[in-house]
Amino acid sequence: MLLASLLDSLLIKQVSGDTDKVITGITVDSRKVKPGNLFICLKGFQADGHRFACDAISNGATALIVETEIKDVPSSITLVKVPDTRRAMAVLSDFYYEQPSKQLRLIGVTGTNGKTTTTHLIHNILNCSGRKTGLIGTIHMICGDYCEKTVNTTPEAIDLQRYLHKMVDDGAQYAVLEVSSHALAMGRVRGVDFNTAVFTNLSHDHLDYHQSMTEYARSKEKLFSQLGNAYGSDSKYAVLNVDCETSTLLAEATTAQVIRYGILNEADVRGRYIRLHPEGTDFVVETFKGTFQLHLNIPGMFNVYNALASISACIAENIPLEQIKEGLESFKGVSGRFQPVLAGQDFNVIVDYAHNPDGLENALKTAREFTSGRLLCVIGCEGDRDHLKRPIMARIASRYSDIAIFTSDNTRSEDPELIIKQMVDGVESGLTNRYVTIVDRKDAIRYALEQATKANDCVIIAGKGHETHQIVKNVAISFNDIEVAEELIRHKLVKTR
Repeated sequence: MLLASLLDSLLIKQVSGDTDKVITGITVDSRKVKPGNLFICLKGFQADGHRFACDAISNGATALIVETEIKDVPSSITLVKVPDTRRAMAVLSDFYYEQPSKQLRLIGVTGTNGKTTTTHLIHNILNCSGRKTGLIGTIHMICGDYCEKTVNTTPEAIDLQRYLHKMVDDGAQYAVLEVSSHALAMGRVRGVDFNTAVFTNLSHDHLDYHQSMTEYARSKEKLFSQLGNAYGSDSKYAVLNVDCETSTLLAEATTAQVIRYGILNEADVRGRYIRLHPEGTDFVVETFKGTFQLHLNIPGMFNVYNALASISACIAENIPLEQIKEGLESFKGVSGRFQPVLAGQDFNVIVDYAHNPDGLENALKTAREFTSGRLLCVIGCEGDRDHLKRPIMARIASRYSDIAIFTSDNTRSEDPELIIKQMVDGVESGLTNRYVTIVDRKDAIRYALEQATKANDCVIIAGKGHETHQIVKNVAISFNDIEVAEELIRHKLVKTR
């Protein structure tokens, strides 16, 4: 695309240099610059892209988008000064990739917990119904046979638009996106034309970034307020969890038509007569389009909510109830989301991504439903993240488990022993005999497995789920809870034979 054509999308700009040149790509990472690229100097939390402008030029960038003046730039380089490079990035990415969201039906899912499972449920329903659908989220971007690992739950605008463009090229009709509060606050989804926005729930998380629950809720509100203000052939829909009080705020923030789902309160889509068991869940779904019996292959009340959210979103897209039922009943689960570890042991071992208070409580309550023996929980808290949730997580773990093992998660720059001490401070005085501290995560998992001596015992390994690395002193070390547990179980079985 010609730089001049691309810059036409920006209203306020100061251009210095030749604009009659072909732009071969857009990036904010100077290390990834290729000849002919446009480099955007993005001001981040840890680094300022303006400092890497010379590196970008050395690697072949022919134009720069900047907020502040940069000295000693060769005359061959086109400089474009804008008031806000992050906002400019969203606009430029959208136009460079030919506004792909306008060529797809987009469903965005936001909330503290359940985003990954809900997006995968919707993705499975739509694909099973014959509608080719892409997915972007915490684990990966997938479309058909194509899969690319993602770095953030919601990618930066450049990657997000690139993914959507790839889906359009591959013939997709739909895209389902996890939309994080960080992405909404940082403007990563600006210019993305959502048709339906789904809200799962809101509970304590990310207060290191948002500072308060009110600010956290307001970030979620943006997805619903950005749906637009028009009705007609391209109507927009807001799918809200009526059992979460934040839904009232979101309903007020949007002009879209609202579909409410829930269990406890009257709803447009409601789960009734719920029966939980270790292999899954059975319940009746009552909707304004009809009623049907549903069997989920994934257990837990939280997954009933995820299913109801996905049902509501797909009803909004005019998917027949029988196709919705088929898509849900064929779904086998998501990696690291309440995932059983099966390595020949006679007791239950489950790996779950639960890394906030509500998620951990949901996981432990679900495990307790089918555990008649001892329930053991391995849990840590991340370094350089929300300190306030550490004692809360420990309080929940010691309250719902027979033995809670406090250990390390991604400690980053922090001292793991200090993190664990802050966790211990949250244990209630009458429960101090129900926890141990083991700094090394592998040793903590080993200890938990050794304590599981009976077939009706259960070990929950929480916090990391699908993650394949442990970040220590900001160095990523290979570590996967599922693989570690499998290895230790097999070693335990060999020792006991």
